[in-house]
Amino acid sequence: MGDVADVAVVGAGPAGAATALRLLQLRPDAHVLLLDAADFPRDKVCGDGVAPHVVAMVDALGGPDLTAFGPPVWGLRVRSPGGRTVDARCDDPSRVIPRTVLDAALVDAAVARGAVLRRHRVRRLDVRPDRVVLDGEIAARVVVGADGAHSAVRRALGAPPAPARSTALAVRGYTDSGADPDALVIAFARARPPAYAWSFPLPGGGANVGYGVFGSAVPTSRRELLDRLAEELPGPLPAHVRGHHLPLSTGPRFQPDGRVLLVGDAAALVNPVTGEGIFYGVASGALAARAALRGDGAGAAYRAALRRALGRHHRHVGALARAVPHGRFVDAAVVAAGRDRRVFDAVVEVGLGRGTASARVLASIVADYVRLR
Repeated sequence: MGDVADVAVVGAGPAGAATALRLLQLRPDAHVLLLDAADFPRDKVCGDGVAPHVVAMVDALGGPDLTAFGPPVWGLRVRSPGGRTVDARCDDPSRVIPRTVLDAALVDAAVARGAVLRRHRVRRLDVRPDRVVLDGEIAARVVVGADGAHSAVRRALGAPPAPARSTALAVRGYTDSGADPDALVIAFARARPPAYAWSFPLPGGGANVGYGVFGSAVPTSRRELLDRLAEELPGPLPAHVRGHHLPLSTGPRFQPDGRVLLVGDAAALVNPVTGEGIFYGVASGALAARAALRGDGAGAAYRAALRRALGRHHRHVGALARAVPHGRFVDAAVVAAGRDRRVFDAVVEVGLGRGTASARVLASIVADYVRLR
């Protein structure tokens, strides 16, 4: 079986790479294995939007300078189900970085710091008193499952499947034209279940366009999703699309005690209002890295760290997610965001980071909700 690694990270997307970067920042001599089923660079279904919060966290981890991979996009344009629109400049810009580029850059940085990258698809876990053995051949004192929405690590731990009400389904493709180069464009659908279309400008031209449905228990075909995309955002449609399921943070929390941790999508950490997952992935990876150094106490330490860092935010965003199916609430939120800069800033923080909605912000939205009745 060979040497026992200090930590084996299963999955080398942003959550896994952030875990490795933070581990080696804390303990430069640590033996960190980074396992992934694919070679890099590889694609990943995503809107490719990278919030300024992610840029700052990656910088703090000593990772690559993400500003080099995409020009700043300062604008955010959101249309509500009722046709209300807010179009404003954010305090800090987002970037649109294709996942083929972003993920490879993060992996390269982790390897440069000392992580050992190995192509391997994990199927089995054997948790022993002093180590975890993967597929009978790879041993580590702690394992971090960063292997996505269909995580083999999560299944091996006996986690229940995510309920349909706490999942989303999205399709994404690329077009050669049709994007506003100065804004991220989001259009909430006019019909239930909650859904929105997006168009994000790519570096060098073109757009990442897609459509996501939240909390729908009814399987939806790609053709139907594309038809809905065309209805909400008329313009060029992608020639090829790929679909993906997203486990939302409104689902049951699952992080047992012991030597196996779950981060990012594998931990069902996807924003239930916006579908954003890169921020949660990088943030949870950094928290898991510190906890992983606790050995068999890692699970409890990580669970507590997640609660401190994201617990209040999750309560707020969960409450907002329950209001989103009521289209008039989204109308009111968009109107309030256009009228009151504090509401706009709060919406950005809740949707892209770990912000909360203050009583003043909620009162502003409620006031517009009453006016729109």
